[in-house]
Amino acid sequence: MIKIYLEDENKTKEIGYKLGKLLTENSVICLVGDLGAGKTTLTQSIAKSLEVNDYITSPTFTIVNEYEGKYPLYHFDVYRISSSDEMYDIGYDEYIENGGVCIIEWANLIEDILPDEYLYINLKYLDNSREMILNPIGDKYEKIVEELIN
Repeated sequence: MIKIYLEDENKTKEIGYKLGKLLTENSVICLVGDLGAGKTTLTQSIAKSLEVNDYITSPTFTIVNEYEGKYPLYHFDVYRISSSDEMYDIGYDEYIENGGVCIIEWANLIEDILPDEYLYINLKYLDNSREMILNPIGDKYEKIVEELIN
């Protein structure tokens, strides 16, 4: 587990952009954190580095938004689902294995169906800033985190 201090929104954007450059096909990023903690800002920066030209918004009511870029980007917001089964109803397993990058906001709500390897990111409020806690699950993500912090 690695902690990164985010003194402002620009630091969140910088880390997101750098992270996006390190992602490859079938990458899964799991985001958790309070409302307004920076999940969508981080996603927007990852998308920018993946050459997505569309404006990224949180898919709160649609569950998943799809974007074209260097790799397809699948942005999930699972805050409103009532069970993991609902994820399979929208083709979750196909998205995960479709050669794109999946970013899952509120991933803690579907931990029982996350793939074997992923990067778990928890964004937390501090007094006047935020903290990003990175928990890589699997060799691929351990290498990504190592490159991200160096």
